[in-house]
Amino acid sequence: MFKFIVVLASLFFASSVFAETSILNVSYDVSREFYKDLNPAFVKYWKDKTGETITIKQSHGGSSKQARSVIDGLQADVITMNQSLDIDILHERGKLIPKDWQKRLASNSAPTASTTVFLVRKGNPKNIRDWNDLVRPGVGIILPNPKTSGNGRYSYLAAWGSVIKKGGSDADAKDYIHRFFKNVPILDAGGRGATTSFVQRGIGDVLLTFENEVSLIINELGGDQFEVVYPGISVLAENPISLVDKVADKRNSRKVSQAYLDFHYSDEAQAIAVKHSLRPRAEAAADKYKDKFKPLTLFTIDEVFGSWANAQKVHFADGGVFDQIYVK
Repeated sequence: MFKFIVVLASLFFASSVFAETSILNVSYDVSREFYKDLNPAFVKYWKDKTGETITIKQSHGGSSKQARSVIDGLQADVITMNQSLDIDILHERGKLIPKDWQKRLASNSAPTASTTVFLVRKGNPKNIRDWNDLVRPGVGIILPNPKTSGNGRYSYLAAWGSVIKKGGSDADAKDYIHRFFKNVPILDAGGRGATTSFVQRGIGDVLLTFENEVSLIINELGGDQFEVVYPGISVLAENPISLVDKVADKRNSRKVSQAYLDFHYSDEAQAIAVKHSLRPRAEAAADKYKDKFKPLTLFTIDEVFGSWANAQKVHFADGGVFDQIYVK
């Protein structure tokens, strides 16, 4: 009997250890390359600190679709998105995290940021310089679907906000967005799909996407096919992260998952972010690497739209402004 109890205890201990040897990070479409570098760095850090070997699994896709997958049961220990809205719903619809999750880490729990810029074909044959150029006849705009992609949502809000910040009204902005989407020939579900349509399929004249995605494309292709255009004003695209509390507690992975999130703010991780053209948010890193990023006039979602929740309700909910103006 004693031996049987010892065996059961051993199996229980082994099961507990196993639960901590892997974590799943559910993330958005264009973060793949960043995590290919960050995850091994954390694995080494954790091994050196604790002696434990950890495996980090990744899941990527359109951010809103990814968030819904977690609510539907995908066992994410952590979630790393490109907008707070797609983490908020884990509380609102699944009670998987606390309401005030953004207060748990610095910079609203967003260790990195980006912005929406334009990628055009080499030589910029359509002479695209700013937002007004996108609505000229004959200009094909490629971006992901704002209903399913945070990348697409930021592009839409950057376009709308560019009108407001230049003194336009909501009516002016809606008129601009209507003309904007008349020039959109295709809407892919996520940022990577939109990139494929523009880069590999040759569709469109300008790709709207994150600054870090543009740098990746140019670096991979040698810069001889495309070039980046920075508009006069754009949106601050924060990349928030959070523990998925209920899953982490169920899987006994809270300690390592929290350490993984904290690691995003380390000097090493912030340097990796810069390598992937993500703007660092840790104060020391932001100061250290400020010369590596073009100074831009950026507005926040709260500044123009009140909040992400309000932007979602007005623009992207069923029957919202996007549904009203998007006509194929």
